[in-house]
Amino acid sequence: MLTDLPYDPEARRETPLAMKLKERIRREGPISVAEYMTACLQDPEHGYYRTKAAIGAKGDFITAPEISQVFGELIGLWCAVVWHQMGSPPRVNLVELGPGCGTLMRDALRAAKVVPGFSNAIELHLVETNAALRNAQTITLTTAGCEPRWIEALLAVEEATTGSFTTRVDIPKAPTLLIANELMDTRPLRQVVRNNGLWLERTVTLDDRGELTFGCSSRSAHGVGGQVDQSRPPADADIVELTDGFGDVTVPLAEIAAEYPVAALFIDYGYVAQATGDTLQAVRFHKAEHPLTSPGEADLSALVDFKAIAEAVVKSGLAVDGPVTQAEFLGSLGIMERASKLMSANPAKAAEIEMGVARLMAVPGMGSRFNAIGVRSRCLPPLPGF
Repeated sequence: MLTDLPYDPEARRETPLAMKLKERIRREGPISVAEYMTACLQDPEHGYYRTKAAIGAKGDFITAPEISQVFGELIGLWCAVVWHQMGSPPRVNLVELGPGCGTLMRDALRAAKVVPGFSNAIELHLVETNAALRNAQTITLTTAGCEPRWIEALLAVEEATTGSFTTRVDIPKAPTLLIANELMDTRPLRQVVRNNGLWLERTVTLDDRGELTFGCSSRSAHGVGGQVDQSRPPADADIVELTDGFGDVTVPLAEIAAEYPVAALFIDYGYVAQATGDTLQAVRFHKAEHPLTSPGEADLSALVDFKAIAEAVVKSGLAVDGPVTQAEFLGSLGIMERASKLMSANPAKAAEIEMGVARLMAVPGMGSRFNAIGVRSRCLPPLPGF
């Protein structure tokens, strides 16, 4: 586990979502870990990402763009270079998934202004479900020079009059650049537990005191065999985390790629081959706590399986570059050179700039714990940084 925190019923907080989940479990029975994560993060009334502006010193956690402006600036220049690789089209979708306070995009757009024509070509799309964060993004991007369009998802599902379900890509079909930093780690995932030769679904249920606790289903979990790494024999009590295939990202990218070039960059903490173990963690006010302590009021995340992302991308017909560590990726983009110039231009902030870059590049630390992976149309050359 990332945070080996014990089960402590006394520490449980009776949040509004905790009460709602308890009632649901009493009424319907145990829920899966994926259902628990979905409720905690996206419940319409009490979901963490629906109601809280969580990023920053006054929030629950800090991401790379808040640590150093150089991070966002390099991403902006990365986008401009890839736009050139696409042939400098007069119109390009620039999409960010989970843009937080808008800090990354603000720094990216500022840096990209040095590339002639790029800023004028951008149509900015921000995928955001949180009204408070949309307001923060509006303020942050006031002087960015691009008017953002907000959407709740890249891929929408609509019910036709016949009763069947159809999908709709919620951005215009055009050359597309997509950025996602620390977004994939919040995707709901399944956990399965090995028990007497069977894989059982790990669940969230109630203990004898009526408190939330982890349990497991009495029936064999479905659809596990082909997703579990068979390189070593599983042992009893092993926990394996399974993803949903990333279709909400790969499907719209592949649809656009059928007509126009696309490129995407994902940066997150995770592993490059399936690991055994429970990586679900919760953070509140910059401190780790048990994932069941504060439903709806703590950030929930888990390590990202980059191998699974790569497999989903290839299956969709797109190409993959990487993954590589964050330190390798940022180093290849010239983070040290950019930091040096910034320090020379701002000597009063030189120490602060140096400390921020050192934190992003630290090995062990963020530099090795975070990975970057690139996704592109097969007609494009390998993406910068890989």
